[in-house]
Amino acid sequence: MLPDSYRYRQKDPDGGVENAVEAFKRGEPVLIHDAAERENEVDLVYPAYSVTPADVARLRNDAGGLICVALAYDVAEEFGLSFIDEVVDHPATTDTEIEYDDRSSFSLTVNHRETFTGVVDNDRALTISALGDAAQRPTETEFAAEFDVPGHVHLLKAAPNLLENRQGHTELGVALAERADVPPAAVVCEMLDDETGGALSRTNAASYAADNDFVFLDESTIIDELSADD
Repeated sequence: MLPDSYRYRQKDPDGGVENAVEAFKRGEPVLIHDAAERENEVDLVYPAYSVTPADVARLRNDAGGLICVALAYDVAEEFGLSFIDEVVDHPATTDTEIEYDDRSSFSLTVNHRETFTGVVDNDRALTISALGDAAQRPTETEFAAEFDVPGHVHLLKAAPNLLENRQGHTELGVALAERADVPPAAVVCEMLDDETGGALSRTNAASYAADNDFVFLDESTIIDELSADD
Protein backbone atom coordinates (compact mmCIF):
# COMPACT_ATOMS: atom_id res chain seq x y z
CA MET A 1 0.00 0.00 0.00
CA LEU A 2 1.25 3.47 -0.85
CA PRO A 3 1.97 5.77 2.11
CA ASP A 4 -0.58 8.51 2.82
CA SER A 5 1.88 11.24 1.81
CA TYR A 6 2.31 9.62 -1.61
CA ARG A 7 -1.44 9.24 -2.19
CA TYR A 8 -1.85 12.90 -1.22
CA ARG A 9 0.69 14.05 -3.75
CA GLN A 10 -0.73 11.83 -6.47
CA LYS A 11 -4.02 13.66 -5.96
CA ASP A 12 -2.43 17.08 -5.50
CA PRO A 13 1.28 17.37 -6.34
CA ASP A 14 1.60 20.61 -4.39
CA GLY A 15 2.47 19.56 -0.85
CA GLY A 16 2.19 22.02 2.01
CA VAL A 17 5.18 23.78 3.53
CA GLU A 18 5.01 21.60 6.64
CA ASN A 19 5.54 18.51 4.48
CA ALA A 20 8.65 20.16 3.05
CA VAL A 21 9.81 21.15 6.53
CA GLU A 22 9.48 17.58 7.75
CA ALA A 23 11.40 16.37 4.69
CA PHE A 24 14.24 18.79 5.45
CA LYS A 25 14.33 17.60 9.05
CA ARG A 26 14.80 14.06 7.72
CA GLY A 27 17.48 15.22 5.32
CA GLU A 28 15.29 14.56 2.28
CA PRO A 29 14.90 16.73 -0.84
CA VAL A 30 11.94 18.71 -2.07
CA LEU A 31 11.13 20.14 -5.49
CA ILE A 32 10.42 23.86 -5.76
CA HIS A 33 8.93 25.61 -8.79
CA ASP A 34 9.49 29.33 -8.88
CA ALA A 35 7.17 31.85 -10.51
CA ALA A 36 6.34 31.60 -14.20
CA GLU A 37 7.27 35.27 -14.62
CA ARG A 38 10.60 34.60 -12.97
CA GLU A 39 12.85 31.62 -13.96
CA ASN A 40 9.85 29.30 -14.38
CA GLU A 41 12.09 26.39 -13.39
CA VAL A 42 11.89 23.57 -10.88
CA ASP A 43 14.89 22.97 -8.63
CA LEU A 44 15.72 19.84 -6.68
CA VAL A 45 16.54 21.21 -3.21
CA TYR A 46 18.28 19.46 -0.32
CA PRO A 47 19.25 20.61 3.17
CA ALA A 48 23.02 20.86 2.86
CA TYR A 49 23.88 19.34 6.23
CA SER A 50 22.73 15.83 5.26
CA VAL A 51 23.95 15.52 1.67
CA THR A 52 25.67 12.24 0.77
CA PRO A 53 27.53 11.07 -2.35
CA ALA A 54 24.30 9.32 -3.46
CA ASP A 55 22.46 12.64 -3.19
CA VAL A 56 25.08 14.34 -5.37
CA ALA A 57 24.65 11.54 -7.92
CA ARG A 58 20.89 12.16 -7.95
CA LEU A 59 21.47 15.89 -8.43
CA ARG A 60 23.75 15.17 -11.38
CA ASN A 61 21.64 12.47 -13.00
CA ASP A 62 18.05 13.42 -12.21
CA ALA A 63 18.34 17.21 -12.07
CA GLY A 64 21.35 18.00 -14.23
CA GLY A 65 21.71 21.71 -13.58
CA LEU A 66 24.34 23.56 -11.59
CA ILE A 67 24.81 22.20 -8.07
CA CYS A 68 24.95 25.18 -5.71
CA VAL A 69 24.81 25.76 -1.98
CA ALA A 70 22.70 28.70 -0.83
CA LEU A 71 23.76 30.26 2.46
CA ALA A 72 21.81 32.60 4.71
CA TYR A 73 22.97 36.19 4.35
CA ASP A 74 24.28 36.48 7.93
CA VAL A 75 26.21 33.23 7.55
CA ALA A 76 27.79 34.40 4.29
CA GLU A 77 28.69 37.70 5.92
CA GLU A 78 30.33 35.91 8.84
CA PHE A 79 32.38 33.91 6.33
CA GLY A 80 33.39 37.10 4.50
CA LEU A 81 31.63 36.03 1.30
CA SER A 82 30.65 38.74 -1.15
CA PHE A 83 28.59 38.55 -4.31
CA ILE A 84 30.90 37.59 -7.16
CA ASP A 85 30.33 40.83 -9.09
CA GLU A 86 31.59 42.75 -6.07
CA VAL A 87 34.95 40.98 -5.91
CA VAL A 88 35.80 40.26 -9.55
CA ASP A 89 37.42 43.17 -11.34
CA HIS A 90 36.41 42.49 -14.92
CA PRO A 91 34.31 44.48 -17.41
CA ALA A 92 31.93 41.55 -17.85
CA THR A 93 30.65 42.03 -14.30
CA THR A 94 29.33 45.51 -15.06
CA ASP A 95 25.87 46.30 -16.41
CA THR A 96 24.78 42.67 -16.14
CA GLU A 97 21.23 42.20 -17.39
CA ILE A 98 19.11 39.42 -15.88
CA GLU A 99 15.63 39.39 -17.35
CA TYR A 100 13.98 37.61 -14.42
CA ASP A 101 15.71 39.34 -11.49
CA ASP A 102 17.53 42.43 -10.30
CA ARG A 103 20.77 40.63 -9.51
CA SER A 104 22.52 37.27 -9.24
CA SER A 105 23.12 35.50 -5.92
CA PHE A 106 26.42 33.93 -6.98
CA SER A 107 29.37 34.21 -4.63
CA LEU A 108 32.62 32.20 -4.71
CA THR A 109 33.24 28.57 -5.68
CA VAL A 110 34.78 26.28 -3.06
CA ASN A 111 36.20 22.86 -2.29
CA HIS A 112 36.69 21.45 1.17
CA ARG A 113 40.41 21.31 1.85
CA GLU A 114 40.26 17.54 2.47
CA THR A 115 39.02 16.81 -1.06
CA PHE A 116 41.25 15.76 -3.98
CA THR A 117 39.91 17.10 -7.28
CA GLY A 118 36.76 18.35 -5.56
CA VAL A 119 34.42 17.34 -8.39
CA VAL A 120 33.64 13.65 -7.76
CA ASP A 121 30.50 12.79 -5.80
CA ASN A 122 32.40 11.93 -2.62
CA ASP A 123 34.32 15.21 -2.74
CA ARG A 124 31.33 17.39 -3.47
CA ALA A 125 29.28 15.66 -0.78
CA LEU A 126 32.05 16.38 1.74
CA THR A 127 32.20 20.04 0.70
CA ILE A 128 28.42 20.45 0.80
CA SER A 129 27.83 18.70 4.12
CA ALA A 130 30.75 20.60 5.66
CA LEU A 131 29.17 23.86 4.47
CA GLY A 132 25.95 22.81 6.19
CA ASP A 133 27.85 22.10 9.40
CA ALA A 134 29.70 25.41 9.15
CA ALA A 135 26.41 27.26 8.61
CA GLN A 136 25.23 25.86 11.94
CA ARG A 137 28.23 27.37 13.74
CA PRO A 138 29.45 30.29 11.60
CA THR A 139 31.21 32.17 14.40
CA GLU A 140 33.22 29.06 15.24
CA THR A 141 34.26 28.36 11.63
CA GLU A 142 37.54 29.58 10.21
CA PHE A 143 36.27 29.52 6.65
CA ALA A 144 39.59 29.90 4.82
CA ALA A 145 41.14 27.12 6.90
CA GLU A 146 38.36 24.70 5.98
CA PHE A 147 37.53 25.64 2.38
CA ASP A 148 39.63 26.40 -0.67
CA VAL A 149 38.84 28.85 -3.50
CA PRO A 150 38.24 28.24 -6.39
CA GLY A 151 36.42 24.93 -6.21
CA HIS A 152 33.61 22.82 -7.62
CA VAL A 153 30.70 23.88 -5.40
CA HIS A 154 29.09 27.19 -6.27
CA LEU A 155 28.04 29.33 -3.32
CA LEU A 156 24.94 31.51 -3.36
CA LYS A 157 24.33 34.34 -0.91
CA ALA A 158 20.72 34.86 0.13
CA ALA A 159 19.11 38.28 0.47
CA PRO A 160 19.30 39.84 3.96
CA ASN A 161 15.59 39.43 4.69
CA LEU A 162 15.08 36.37 2.51
CA LEU A 163 11.65 36.33 0.86
CA GLU A 164 10.93 39.94 1.76
CA ASN A 165 13.79 41.02 -0.53
CA ARG A 166 13.96 38.29 -3.17
CA GLN A 167 12.02 35.16 -4.10
CA GLY A 168 14.63 33.04 -5.87
CA HIS A 169 15.45 29.40 -5.20
CA THR A 170 18.31 30.68 -3.03
CA GLU A 171 15.94 32.35 -0.60
CA LEU A 172 13.24 29.68 -0.86
CA GLY A 173 15.68 26.93 0.08
CA VAL A 174 17.21 28.85 2.98
CA ALA A 175 13.76 29.85 4.25
CA LEU A 176 12.73 26.18 4.36
CA ALA A 177 15.93 25.26 6.19
CA GLU A 178 15.34 27.98 8.77
CA ARG A 179 11.73 26.91 9.23
CA ALA A 180 12.89 23.30 9.72
CA ASP A 181 15.45 24.45 12.30
CA VAL A 182 18.31 22.82 10.41
CA PRO A 183 21.51 24.63 9.37
CA PRO A 184 20.60 27.57 7.08
CA ALA A 185 22.21 26.17 3.96
CA ALA A 186 20.39 24.52 1.07
CA VAL A 187 21.54 22.75 -2.09
CA VAL A 188 19.69 23.89 -5.21
CA CYS A 189 19.97 22.37 -8.67
CA GLU A 190 17.83 23.05 -11.73
CA MET A 191 15.90 20.13 -13.22
CA LEU A 192 16.65 19.90 -16.94
CA ASP A 193 14.96 18.07 -19.82
CA ASP A 194 17.20 15.82 -21.93
CA GLU A 195 14.75 15.78 -24.82
CA THR A 196 13.96 19.48 -25.20
CA GLY A 197 17.27 20.92 -24.11
CA GLY A 198 15.39 23.26 -21.78
CA ALA A 199 14.10 23.21 -18.24
CA LEU A 200 11.99 20.26 -17.12
CA SER A 201 8.33 21.25 -17.26
CA ARG A 202 6.35 21.77 -14.09
CA THR A 203 4.11 18.82 -15.04
CA ASN A 204 7.00 16.42 -15.58
CA ALA A 205 8.73 17.63 -12.43
CA ALA A 206 5.55 17.02 -10.42
CA SER A 207 5.37 13.50 -11.86
CA TYR A 208 8.99 12.91 -10.87
CA ALA A 209 8.20 14.09 -7.35
CA ALA A 210 5.22 11.74 -7.10
CA ASP A 211 7.19 8.79 -8.49
CA ASN A 212 9.90 9.33 -5.87
CA ASP A 213 7.63 10.34 -2.98
CA PHE A 214 9.16 13.83 -2.80
CA VAL A 215 7.30 16.98 -1.78
CA PHE A 216 6.57 19.37 -4.66
CA LEU A 217 5.97 23.05 -3.88
CA ASP A 218 5.27 26.21 -5.79
CA GLU A 219 7.09 29.38 -4.81
CA SER A 220 3.74 31.03 -3.98
CA THR A 221 2.89 28.28 -1.48
CA ILE A 222 6.11 28.86 0.46
CA ILE A 223 5.72 32.62 0.41
CA ASP A 224 2.04 32.56 1.40
CA GLU A 225 2.43 30.02 4.22
CA LEU A 226 5.59 31.48 5.70
CA SER A 227 4.26 35.03 5.46
CA ALA A 228 1.05 33.98 7.23
CA ASP A 229 3.16 32.74 10.15
CA ASP A 230 5.03 36.04 10.59
